[in-house]
Amino acid sequence: MADGAIVRSLYIGTILLAVLAGCSSPGSMRDPEIAALVAEVTEHSARLWVRAPGHDEVALRLESGRDREQALAVIAAERSDRAEHRFSGLRPETQYRYRIRSAAGRELAGGRFRTAPAPDTRASVRFVWGGDLGGQNVCRDAARGFPIFDAMADRAPHFFIALGDLIYADNHCLGEGRYGNAQVPGPEPAGTRVESFHRHWIYTRADTSFRRFLASIPYYAVWDDHEVVNDFSPDTAGDRFAPGRAAFLDFNPIEGARPGAFYRSVRWGRHLELFILDNRSHRDPNALPDGPGKTMLGDVQKRWLVDGLRRSSATWKIVVSGVPIAIPTGYPPTNGRDGWSDQGAPGGFEAELTGILRALAPEVRNMVWLTTDVHHATGFEYRPFSEYPDYRFHEFVSGPLNAGIFPSRELDHSLRPRRLFYHAPAIDQALAYPDALRFFNFGWIEIDANGRFDVRLVSALGEELYRLVLDPEPVP
Repeated sequence: MADGAIVRSLYIGTILLAVLAGCSSPGSMRDPEIAALVAEVTEHSARLWVRAPGHDEVALRLESGRDREQALAVIAAERSDRAEHRFSGLRPETQYRYRIRSAAGRELAGGRFRTAPAPDTRASVRFVWGGDLGGQNVCRDAARGFPIFDAMADRAPHFFIALGDLIYADNHCLGEGRYGNAQVPGPEPAGTRVESFHRHWIYTRADTSFRRFLASIPYYAVWDDHEVVNDFSPDTAGDRFAPGRAAFLDFNPIEGARPGAFYRSVRWGRHLELFILDNRSHRDPNALPDGPGKTMLGDVQKRWLVDGLRRSSATWKIVVSGVPIAIPTGYPPTNGRDGWSDQGAPGGFEAELTGILRALAPEVRNMVWLTTDVHHATGFEYRPFSEYPDYRFHEFVSGPLNAGIFPSRELDHSLRPRRLFYHAPAIDQALAYPDALRFFNFGWIEIDANGRFDVRLVSALGEELYRLVLDPEPVP
């Protein structure tokens, strides 16, 4: 249970005979200071997080549409006016609505979510993913905020994978943005106190479109470097590591994470299992030479990933990684590569990834990696091993949601990637804010009841930029 969560909890099941009077519509926020989100939804549970400044206590009500069954929890916040509650005993593939009231009975917020189907259910699923929000002085537009979340909501996803860099704790948002637009100014770069990291989370979550989106779209959070400091490992982050990590947990409910790390798996019906990696908690420093002893995941997480992928009965196995595979990252490169690729130079974590893939090649099929971090969108098919000519997997890279745009054609060819698409401005193209909206983007995936995989790239304006449909391969 996260810090500042339940002080006392009452859980009641009952049948309502009439609709509650005076309720707001799902997803509404009556108080502009209220922020709520639904996170870590499974077939039987969900976490509800709320930040309610000025309220020592709030009451939650959860109801389903079929029989108005309801659960009540009274929760109190200890720090930063935050509170969290885990609802359990839910039914699979069921729509729920929640309502948040003050201790005095005033309705503060409401929303809805749908639980996951049971693992044996051949149900369709659709979701969105993306990362990189508010970096490089590309922040909340003064008039439109973060408009990409409205485009994402229009796709009616079952959930959202927030794939890292959802704050830029080491950046500063100014009144005039990188692309010439007026912005909502943000806090100074975080220091070594947890409150300085909190201010960045509060700034980002205060956006109207983002709050509305999170109220009704279940959320799976991933951390990457800018939740603490650029390209960090625990050894290089110094005294920022502990407060940055604590702030991440304060604002992002995590279910089923392992001690000291945030990796976990989520099953969503017959056709999908997510393997959400923690690329930061056990990482060796980037500058160490790549080789068999260097790790990004740590031995325990690496075994968990390989064993989980081998055992999974889901049609599609999706690995969620905060850093990309073949695109070199890390700035400056002399400090070591931050992603999996080493591009033939010291740094990187290519030896570890190659070992993981070699362990999977004989038997695991229909694996897809979702990544961000490089601030442009692209995708690849990999056939990494000549001794396994039929073994392939895909990587789809989205982003940024709303941050600096950095086109690059650099590529590490060690794992034999074949580029499928590329969406970015010309390297020397000057951008104004309306232009940037065409390059802000997110990924959208739908897997139908027969297991067909449909992936699309969508801009902040709602334009479809790329589409690929894959039929599942038979398992050897």
